[in-house]
Amino acid sequence: MNENLVDIATRWWIGFGGAAASLLRITLILILAWVLVSVLQRGVNTLRLRIEGRLDDREATKRAETLGRVFRYLIAVVVSLIAGMLVLSEMGVSVAPILGAAGVVGLAVGFGAQSLVKDFFTGFFILLENQIRQGDVVKLGDHAGMVEVVTLRYVQLRDYDGNVHYVPNGTISSVINMTRGFSNAVMDVGVAYRENVDEVMTVMRTVAEVMRQDEVFGPRISADLEIAGVDSWADSAVVIRCRFRTLPLEQWGVKREYLKRLKAAFDAAGIEIPYPHLTVYAGQDKQGKAPAFGIRQLDPAA
Repeated sequence: MNENLVDIATRWWIGFGGAAASLLRITLILILAWVLVSVLQRGVNTLRLRIEGRLDDREATKRAETLGRVFRYLIAVVVSLIAGMLVLSEMGVSVAPILGAAGVVGLAVGFGAQSLVKDFFTGFFILLENQIRQGDVVKLGDHAGMVEVVTLRYVQLRDYDGNVHYVPNGTISSVINMTRGFSNAVMDVGVAYRENVDEVMTVMRTVAEVMRQDEVFGPRISADLEIAGVDSWADSAVVIRCRFRTLPLEQWGVKREYLKRLKAAFDAAGIEIPYPHLTVYAGQDKQGKAPAFGIRQLDPAA
């Protein structure tokens, strides 16, 4: 009887000790995984900062920030998966059947979640080919705005109204990047038909030269004003197209300031900025004679 109790106590103590040791190993695995993720992510961040310190190109700096964020995300995912398998192994769960089942389930999920897989593949090539970076202003299909977040699954945009757009990478068929390298502030300036186009262009160039010497807006402009010429004959105006080459993200501010100054210059020079006109035509008969167009003034007192 006493021997049976001793055996039971021994087995219990051995089992308790084994469970405690297993629990200790699981705790160590989780702690080491957390430390490893923190160290690797901090190392990626430190490497990114060093690379940015050696780069003078603003575009390359933004690319380094985007890639650094993606690498930190991948580190967290990979280390978490490995730690999870080690924990399951310590708990006595065979990992091999799980991996085999995961392969079958992954195949089934792959067919059922093709859009998700497409998101990841498209996001990988978007980052690899440096199409989109954080801080760019882009148009993705019907969505446009400043890029706030780029991941392997989606791109987060914020438009001028403050609305946030989440665009899955798999739905992106074309990317229009409006801030890559340089930008153009394109303006269509309309003047009345009676105005001399050459004189109007002279005033436009004078305003542009003064603006290039401005302490605030001068550094934002990369080249002199380029006037393409008369672009169209509108209903009530002659439209002259021109553009400034600017730094990225500066085209809108430069355009607004130039149009503001050009309005004041046109007013000072007496150049008419047209408004819609209406011409009333009474028609002609077969002999080319137009009937009298009667106009009667109404009596205000009537």
